Amino acid sequence: MTSFTLRGALGAAACLLASSAALAHAVLERREAEPNTAYRATVQIMHGCDGSPTTSVKVSLPEGAVAARPLPKAGWTVTTTRGPFIRSYEAGHGTVSEGVKEVTWSGGRLADDHFDEFVVSLRLTDAFRPGDTVHFPVEQVCENGRRHWTQMPGGTPVADGGPAPGLRIVQAAGAAAAPAGAAAPTSGTFKAGAIAVEQPWLRATPGGAKVAGGYLRVTNSGREADRLVGAAIPVAGRGEVHETVSEGGVAKMRPLERGLEIAPGASLELKPGGLHLMFLDLKAPVKEGAPVRGTLTFEKAGTVEVLFGVAPAGAPGPASGGGHAHH
Repeated sequence: MTSFTLRGALGAAACLLASSAALAHAVLERREAEPNTAYRATVQIMHGCDGSPTTSVKVSLPEGAVAARPLPKAGWTVTTTRGPFIRSYEAGHGTVSEGVKEVTWSGGRLADDHFDEFVVSLRLTDAFRPGDTVHFPVEQVCENGRRHWTQMPGGTPVADGGPAPGLRIVQAAGAAAAPAGAAAPTSGTFKAGAIAVEQPWLRATPGGAKVAGGYLRVTNSGREADRLVGAAIPVAGRGEVHETVSEGGVAKMRPLERGLEIAPGASLELKPGGLHLMFLDLKAPVKEGAPVRGTLTFEKAGTVEVLFGVAPAGAPGPASGGGHAHH
């Protein structure tokens, strides 16, 4: 009986600690929104750092959130960090290719046992689709210590914080639902110098998978040949350019040690069963409908930032904005 009581007491204490930890974080007040709409990102700071008052809050905005304007707070100084977007977006009053990437409120003092809100007005673009979860990483600085609410799903746990606040993208009222299994729209064309990369996409992977395939179309409009020599995404240990060859009637994949040459004026399509990117040593699954930021490295054009759409596992091609798939 004593053992049972002790076990119960320990269980209750663990639940209490877990509950306390769950409250000690940054969250979004409104956790659902529709794509292509205005959104008021209200980050709620629930506690300080182990009793220490909060003195600074930095919110990082996801790619695809544009026209951001922070709400000033009495007693706090608000600053913004601007930068280029991976691609251009429609923002209601024209196309934008750069904007606010981070917002920081500093110089105030929020007591540990008080609660406050930090607000950014912005627009959610067509980079998102129903079913996506968009994250707003938050760094909370206190008089003693700091907390990083920056952990992404499937990512490495954060020792001094926890999950980044998440916003679920939902279907607009009255809008037709996307066909079952449809891939997310890819993100358009990305350019560097004479190189243009069109419609990059990945196949979704099951949990535990260690490799993911990447595909795209690349065009060289210059007068000199260039080479695609590397690729990277955050969840992969490394990326390689591969070709598929037939040996004894068996299809095999092998890396192109010198990369892939794109001749002047030529276009090449990387697709399943042929030339492709291979991302190895995955640290987390690639999820259908959740676009993945990445980079492609060219010998002459340099590094190109891209946004990979993610199609279902085994998909023969991506879905474009018009719903057409390349087979």
